[in-house]
Amino acid sequence: MATTKARTPEERTTVLVTGGNKGLGFETARRLGERGWTVFLGSRDEGRGREAAARLADGGVNVVMVPLDVTSDASVAGAVRLVREHTDRLDVLINNAGTPGNVVAPVDATAEEIHAVYDTNVYGPVRVTHAFLPLLRAADGPRVVMVSSGGGSFAVVTDPDQPVSRMHELAYSSSKAALNMITVRYAQALPDVRFNAVTPGEVANRKFTATDMNHHTGQLTVTEGTDPIIRLATLDADGPTGIFIDRLGTVAW
Repeated sequence: MATTKARTPEERTTVLVTGGNKGLGFETARRLGERGWTVFLGSRDEGRGREAAARLADGGVNVVMVPLDVTSDASVAGAVRLVREHTDRLDVLINNAGTPGNVVAPVDATAEEIHAVYDTNVYGPVRVTHAFLPLLRAADGPRVVMVSSGGGSFAVVTDPDQPVSRMHELAYSSSKAALNMITVRYAQALPDVRFNAVTPGEVANRKFTATDMNHHTGQLTVTEGTDPIIRLATLDADGPTGIFIDRLGTVAW
């Protein structure tokens, strides 16, 4: 039986987590860091990012704080330069940074409101993915995880038993639906990279994770919410691509 040579500390698995200073992003960084991975912790707020990185380092995680505003081309370019100072490849990219917007009713929604949400939830992942693709493609079996939402599923939103079907807004749910389609199109076009989407909840049980975004009203812990993120981040090179899951399994588009 063939054996796989263990990586040295200099060759450890690398991951960039956007929006990594709190909530799902921080918990994802902590859990992957505990596996011995090198964590590049992206944070728009540099002060909060450094505090988060310090907490991870105190727990033994090999972490590098990366100032990263996903809505800024210049910030993303700077993040690439910083990551390149530490590695010549990126094994995993987790596009976690997101915003709910102002949850404006459709009758009051404007293009400006929707654009602001799309800038983070749609253009942000595209901006970051495009910039980091050369580093990803330099890795063996690279993975990209898009943190989406059950609110981006047509099947979920049109189910009257799902709470999100009664959340009348345009920006957030449509931005996550767009992110889902982007994930599939990347997966189809780039078979050498595993592109998958995740919702941090339990769609069948109508549960979601308690985070700042929902004022901690969710029924799941951030650890439970990150279960599917960890699953997708740790896929084998021949693992699935172009799928959408929660912690219980496949989610309908």
